[in-house]
Amino acid sequence: MKARLGGKPSPPAAAPILPAAANRRAQTVLGIDPSLRGTGYGIIRADRSAVTLLAHGTIACPKDWERSRCLAKIAQTFRELVRVHQPDICIVEGLFFAQNIKTAIIMGEARGAALAAVAEAGLDIHEMATRKVKQAIVGYGAAQKLAVAKMVQRMLNLTELPAPDAADALALALAHAQGLSRHQLSPLKKI
Repeated sequence: MKARLGGKPSPPAAAPILPAAANRRAQTVLGIDPSLRGTGYGIIRADRSAVTLLAHGTIACPKDWERSRCLAKIAQTFRELVRVHQPDICIVEGLFFAQNIKTAIIMGEARGAALAAVAEAGLDIHEMATRKVKQAIVGYGAAQKLAVAKMVQRMLNLTELPAPDAADALALALAHAQGLSRHQLSPLKKI
């Protein structure tokens, strides 16, 4: 302080290095939005300076397919995605409370097929609540699906709006990537 008052410049203060930021490396993140007829997936590569889209899409199963056939297709697709892109971590949409028990069971089966395939590869799997994802991406926890899709399109510089299920999966991956650059007060729920 005396040096500053005497007209002498003080030496610049070193920027604090947070342990998480110092040790952070590029990470490939797989986001999953499970559903029997339309499971969305999104894979991004996040590093200190940028996020790169690797793949996204929807695993679509026609309505005339039996549940078991849909579950097999979901599992096979995720095994292939993990083999090709070799993600470091998986983020899945958190459980929700369905009013219809049959719908909840079917959704749980689709989620289980996806997670079993990812777990076979030894990935850490975390879940994130839908409201938390919307808050991170749009800034409003009750945002509409279209708002989420438009923000994902903007964040990844996509020429077209991603399909709704793929947009939700990409939003999960992006929300996780944003959390990597900040100190998280509440850790993700590992499953």
